[in-house]
Amino acid sequence: METEPKGPDLDSVQNSTTGEEFRAALRTVFLDRDGVLNRKLPEDQYVTGWKYFELLPGVPEAIAQLNQAGLRVLVVTNQRGIALGLYTAADVEHIHSQLQAVLAKSGAHIDGFYFCPHDKQQCNCRKPLPGLFEQAQVQFPEIESATSLVIGDSLSDIEFGRNLDLTTVFIEGDPDRQKTGATRASALADLSFSSLPEAVNYLLKQTRRNSALS
Repeated sequence: METEPKGPDLDSVQNSTTGEEFRAALRTVFLDRDGVLNRKLPEDQYVTGWKYFELLPGVPEAIAQLNQAGLRVLVVTNQRGIALGLYTAADVEHIHSQLQAVLAKSGAHIDGFYFCPHDKQQCNCRKPLPGLFEQAQVQFPEIESATSLVIGDSLSDIEFGRNLDLTTVFIEGDPDRQKTGATRASALADLSFSSLPEAVNYLLKQTRRNSALS
């Protein structure tokens, strides 16, 4: 497999494990939510309702690209605010329903949403633990680690992926709102980009290249 040359459109790729280690048989993309799909609120603030959910630029189009490429797109998100009593599981489901409606206007959709409503050390589904991946496998038994990747903006997202042997993609996002551990997350991730649209453009380019070489 060829190594992707670093050109102007790949300047945001920080790590060296790009073309050589990218998995040609990609089938499933796991997306974190806050900070990847929507603008992350300041630390210790939560998206308690749809009015606080600000979709990031280019996200609907990026998801539509993944859909058009025939990839399964799943959202996996920690929602500790439920355990803290700040909002309910129904509130989260309403946000996701509204998000689907917005995405549909761009011809995009999410194939499944999985969220952890628990506080720390209370479950097996709070990332970086594997429970949300396992929930997705129940709905889609064909999901395999070898054909999946995770895109996230926090250390827990990258550790989630590494624990499950997924390809990991770090989203840098707003430097002023990065979580503690972002520097380590970027160093651990297989790939790093400033935004989801940049990541998707690169990944789909790699998929096309790998298909042509196979």
